Amino acid sequence: MTQEEIKQFIADKTAEGLSLTAIQDALSAQGVKIRFMELRLLAAEIESVLAKKEAEKAAAEAPAPAPEDKKTEETPAAPAETPAPAGGEKVRGATTVTVSPIQRPGFAMSGSVSFGSGVTADWYVDQTGRLGLDNASGQPDEQDIQEFQIELRKALGM
Repeated sequence: MTQEEIKQFIADKTAEGLSLTAIQDALSAQGVKIRFMELRLLAAEIESVLAKKEAEKAAAEAPAPAPEDKKTEETPAAPAETPAPAGGEKVRGATTVTVSPIQRPGFAMSGSVSFGSGVTADWYVDQTGRLGLDNASGQPDEQDIQEFQIELRKALGM
């Protein structure tokens, strides 16, 4: 197997919910010898790439302007666009939370979050149950934190 095939195999198997040990055994059955630490590093790299792609996908899912049709006298004019919120407020996106299938050392669970305001961060729950944010791209506001807590509960099935 090539390096890219190995990475794709690891991504597929982690998406299926297999543990790293099970993935290592499956690779070994296919003749690929890999140390557990190498597997863990590859899985972390894959997770990072997937989180970035997911954040880019969420940003790209913003509604695109409709293509303009040739207007004739028989075609009614298109409705006006929705006005911007009053008071100069920014339009917020949805807060999305992902839970990592790979457990980071020293943490009970972790994942990433893309806040409605556009700020992104990694989140974690440590061994004592404390929730925290790491590697934030900015400062989330109070509404971001409230939405994050709601979405995290949904993601964890609480």
